[in-house]
Amino acid sequence: MARIIDIIEAPNQGPNDMVVRIPEVGAGDFRLGSQVIVRESQTAVFFRDGKALDTFDAGRHTITTANLPLLSGLIGLATSGKTPFTAEVYFVNRRDFIDQKWGTPEPIALRDPDLGLARLRAFGAYSMAVIDPQMFVAKIVGTMGLYQTSQVQNYLRSIIISKLTDVLGESKKGLFDLPAMFNEISAAVRAKVTDDFALLGIGIKQFFLESVSPTEETQQAIDKRAAMGAVGAGSFIEYQTGMAIGGVGAGAAQGGGGGAGGMAETGMGLGAGMGMGAGMAGVMAQAMSQAMQPKPAAAAPAAPAAAAPPANPQTPAEIQAFLDNLDMRLASGELSESTYDKLYARWEARLKELGG
Repeated sequence: MARIIDIIEAPNQGPNDMVVRIPEVGAGDFRLGSQVIVRESQTAVFFRDGKALDTFDAGRHTITTANLPLLSGLIGLATSGKTPFTAEVYFVNRRDFIDQKWGTPEPIALRDPDLGLARLRAFGAYSMAVIDPQMFVAKIVGTMGLYQTSQVQNYLRSIIISKLTDVLGESKKGLFDLPAMFNEISAAVRAKVTDDFALLGIGIKQFFLESVSPTEETQQAIDKRAAMGAVGAGSFIEYQTGMAIGGVGAGAAQGGGGGAGGMAETGMGLGAGMGMGAGMAGVMAQAMSQAMQPKPAAAAPAAPAAAAPPANPQTPAEIQAFLDNLDMRLASGELSESTYDKLYARWEARLKELGG
């Protein structure tokens, strides 16, 4: 014969336990005359056949047909008034649940006016309390089939993430604008969450958005855009050009100065930055140099040597040749004036350091 539970209580319900089920598995066997002990900040809800029925507030109660009218009516129909009867009891914690953490399990993809597309992560905290225990049990247990605290909290977090995504999408603000809007976003999400939580018998007390951060891919895009702004590049090609030429000296130093391997790698980087092959740059430079000559001269065959300056100029003569080459690239439209000015100023300063 099944054991009859004469004392119904949840003495070990912790401050973070939203609900405790008696018994933990299956239905319990109770009878009229059993004692229900409900502690402060608890409400006991009897549950049977998928429905949340009668409730008991704090105190010691003896089960009778008078204080359990809904359940006793079902008992009478099912057992012809005989005991014991089967049911489940859920002790709902009425304390405030503070410092409840939430976060995005997966990045949120949003259109961004600056980056085009941004993938963001967010996290924060909130506090809540069960304001309608019978509705809470009916919706969470009866509808959702959840009765463990961790399951309930995970479900509530999914509601928060859904509403946060709506708020961020409706704001049409970029990632760089969000830090100044944390209070507004928090208030908007709380307003949206309030109605959904109320349908579950839960009241939300406070809600905080603590951080919004980009994913690694989005951060790389931010860093690249910041670098473009720092060098004044008007386009991605100009940025790559400046980066390639600016890194010539460092690449050559790592490759052993003027070694063949280092010079080859440097030349490849320079060509990639310009958006054309090094050979094409040499041909254009040679053609322009010949066009500038007033007439053919005996020394003209030596012009090709000056037409393709070293990728890593070291001596004053090589740097001067490099500066002349920049003039030709500006004239041909290969470089913008802003990029030309920055590169020319840099190498001109270097030329002065060498006494050229």
